[in-house]
Amino acid sequence: MLTLKIIFWLLLFLVFYAYLGYGILLYFLIKIKRAFGSKNKSENTDYEPEVTLFVAAYNEKDYVDAKVKNGFSLAYPQDKIKQVWVTDGSDDGTPDLLKKYQENGVEVYHENIRGGKIGAMNRGMQFVKTPIVIFSDGNTTLGKESVQRIVNLFSNPKVGCVSGEKRIFSKDKDTAAGTEGIYWKYESTLKKWDAELYSVVGAAGELFAIRTELFQKVEKDTLLDDFIISLRVAMKGYTIQYDPEAYAIETASANVKEELKRKVRIAAGGIQSIIRLSPLLNIFKYGTLSFQYISHRVLRWTVAPIALPIIFILNGLVAFAEGFTNFNCLYVWLFYSQIAFYILALSGWYLENKAIKVKALFIPYYFFIMNYAVLMGIKRYFKGSQSVNWERAKRGS
Repeated sequence: MLTLKIIFWLLLFLVFYAYLGYGILLYFLIKIKRAFGSKNKSENTDYEPEVTLFVAAYNEKDYVDAKVKNGFSLAYPQDKIKQVWVTDGSDDGTPDLLKKYQENGVEVYHENIRGGKIGAMNRGMQFVKTPIVIFSDGNTTLGKESVQRIVNLFSNPKVGCVSGEKRIFSKDKDTAAGTEGIYWKYESTLKKWDAELYSVVGAAGELFAIRTELFQKVEKDTLLDDFIISLRVAMKGYTIQYDPEAYAIETASANVKEELKRKVRIAAGGIQSIIRLSPLLNIFKYGTLSFQYISHRVLRWTVAPIALPIIFILNGLVAFAEGFTNFNCLYVWLFYSQIAFYILALSGWYLENKAIKVKALFIPYYFFIMNYAVLMGIKRYFKGSQSVNWERAKRGS
């Protein structure tokens, strides 16, 4: 029984550390760094190189006009912004809609064969001639100052990649999908602290940029192109920086079922990325970057989701041995607390399907969905059933 208790507490600690403990530790590490006066190199706001806004789009006709016009409205010298669209496989009229903007300098490269987002990126990068390339999705809107703020960070020659922030817009804040926004606010805080300590561990595909010369073609079956591209830049000795005021806005998933579809794919891609970036697990070679990568990403995509059901089972075995009615025992209280948590999560699922809004249930439901998605993603990856092509999640209106 002692062995079961030790394993229980070890796994419980790892789950806590993966979701909250690392953030707490990071906060104190930043405080220590500030106390010793160690700061990142200041930005040069006079640095204004040419940049390319790169969009790999598949059937985005509903967003083309808004996206292109958004690019023309950004607060950056317009003669220094190029727009490149790669529309491989699009058959909804997206390439034809884009052609009307060619006279305004928008470049459109189309092939009928659909090779996935990474295939479009690999093919399209040959057309990028500027020193900085900024990737964003076709269904997002960039903040007016986003390009300028990204470029400012590149004035530091040690910066090889800059990640913007994904912001969630939802007209109805009282939905489980709206909890997606709460999660991203927490992630944004961790990214700011990661960047201040040393480097962000992975960029958000909705908006990120790299030095064009650092791009290397990615395997054609890659699921998380943004993650792989950005971390391979970091592995070359550059840092990934982050500015939350350089942001891309997209609507929240229409419901948690749609969000689950997206997260299962991301989870499958996470396992694939961990395997392909295995050298980054060597903390003796990559130091702080490895520490941040393991703490912020690897544990969430591997240990934590698998640990949760084991923790429940171990807790149940210990509580059974101590007596389920022995309320003087901590393990009994913890076991019933876990049961209550999962009841709340299941209640959130039931009420979501009934379109009944109970805000208090959103967080346990969303946490459960996140970890369930990882388990499904792991299964899907090892079965080889995850397509490289995105299955678009429906977005809220």
